[in-house]
Amino acid sequence: MKIKTAEKAYHILARKYRPEGFSSLIGQESMIRTLTNAFEAGRIAQAWMLTGTRGVGKTTTARILARALNYETDKVNKPTIELQIPGKHCQAIMESRHVDVLEMDAASHTGIDNIREIIEHIRYRPILARYKVYIIDEVHMLSPQAFNGLLKTLEEPPSHAKFIFATTEIRKVPLTVLSRCQRFDLRRIDITTLVQHLKKISDAENVRAEEAALFMIARVAEGSVRDALSILDQAINHGNEEVRRETVQSMLGLADRAQIIDLFSSIMSGEITAALRVFKNLYDTGVCPISIIIDLAEFTHLVTRMRVTPEVAKDMAFSEEERLCGRSFAEKLSIRVLSRCWQMLLKGSAEIENCMRPFQAAEMLLIRLTYAADLPTLDESLKIFTSTSNTAIIKAIPAESKPTSSSLISSLLTKKSTTALVPAVDKKRKHFESLQDIIRFADEKNDIQFKFIIKEFIRPISFKPGYIEFSPAKKPPYNLSWKIAKTLHEWTDEHWVVKMVDEGGGQTIAEKEQSKRDALLSDTENDVDVAAVLSSFPGSKVVDVRFSKQNDKSIKNGSHDDFDSRYSG
Repeated sequence: MKIKTAEKAYHILARKYRPEGFSSLIGQESMIRTLTNAFEAGRIAQAWMLTGTRGVGKTTTARILARALNYETDKVNKPTIELQIPGKHCQAIMESRHVDVLEMDAASHTGIDNIREIIEHIRYRPILARYKVYIIDEVHMLSPQAFNGLLKTLEEPPSHAKFIFATTEIRKVPLTVLSRCQRFDLRRIDITTLVQHLKKISDAENVRAEEAALFMIARVAEGSVRDALSILDQAINHGNEEVRRETVQSMLGLADRAQIIDLFSSIMSGEITAALRVFKNLYDTGVCPISIIIDLAEFTHLVTRMRVTPEVAKDMAFSEEERLCGRSFAEKLSIRVLSRCWQMLLKGSAEIENCMRPFQAAEMLLIRLTYAADLPTLDESLKIFTSTSNTAIIKAIPAESKPTSSSLISSLLTKKSTTALVPAVDKKRKHFESLQDIIRFADEKNDIQFKFIIKEFIRPISFKPGYIEFSPAKKPPYNLSWKIAKTLHEWTDEHWVVKMVDEGGGQTIAEKEQSKRDALLSDTENDVDVAAVLSSFPGSKVVDVRFSKQNDKSIKNGSHDDFDSRYSG
């Protein structure tokens, strides 16, 4: 009896449509351009590090790269990126069964013994192909000892060996390993590109797929091609060779975007009953509460982006309904309201995930959101407070009152209103017009340290009450600007902006005083009488000049008729 051979096994879409060449990779143009230039110039690296999120093609890219390194046909016998015609080794490499291309899963082979085995075999030349290629997936799972054992071989591998690493956790890979590799960051696939790819595969499978359904799949996949194809595969089976939006929505337990928009509208309008009714309808269709809150947060984020960047409304990654409604909300709602809503959703989602009653927790969050959305902004609150205060004062005045008490009430009201509306002036508050004013007040406060800072380190560029701009002299103390602003705020009860720049500014007060002393000493030494005294005492010099109090005024005007000098011999 002849045994029938089994039919060819079914391959899921993620395996059936796995790229076999660089031309079929999507969304990784930067990496392909770099590899193309390197192969054409013959500057082929000894090791590559491929990193990226799940399902973006790290393992597939590693196999394609191994295929490119060992590409060989009747006409081509060198490494190349052009892989349109299958080579001698291509089929075996892509099926992970080539003797010279070793694939190792570091998640299950983490120890030094596994790396030692690679090191022992790497010295032997390849049997069939041009290079021995070692593909280590999830390389971040290797133990520290395994990484250390790999370093020397990775730095100086044999000419016939190449390493290709793949990881989703690049931060866990030691820098000593990263520095020996050429790194490529594989990007997430954007929604539009992913939808086009899904459409192409749907057509190849003779499956009718609604564009809205494909957009929904792409959004859930979050840039992962493998996730998107897995969902599409499931949707095809679920919908009996037809992929519709309602099918995908029901299959994944997603909320209807139209109802999410209605929920957002009810919250922003302060309609609690309507918001809770929409939420209950979504929950009854099988959508979990946390998914509803996440979708609501996503739409809040979309409206905020449209408010800040109106061009987002033209992004075809969103449905027409989302774009139109989002733009309408963006024109009406302020950034304060949207930011407050986002923060409450962000914190509330964490509460719902950790709550034993997620439905009730989500309802309470929506109630808080609805009340918060109806709260006035800070500007509106100030206006309400001001108008309420004035109204209260007016109502306090009686319509009919006795003449004697009328004047008393008026005076009291005037006094109260003046006290309430006009802030009291602190008699002790200081007002500085120059650095000299600050120094004089520092003398009064006996703050020698602050006086020294102002005199020695400040080269003034601009000074006005509440603002100082300067460049530092010498090596300024740590946090100089902050110390000055803090001290001046304590003295004046006003906010001071103290700005320090690298260049510019005049002399410091200490430098000006020193210049005046030097000029005065020079004038004194050139005086005829002083010169005669100095000549009588060889080696003596003038070290200080003091003015007598009675002639201080004349001296300041340029006259040096009466002064008291001290000499040093």
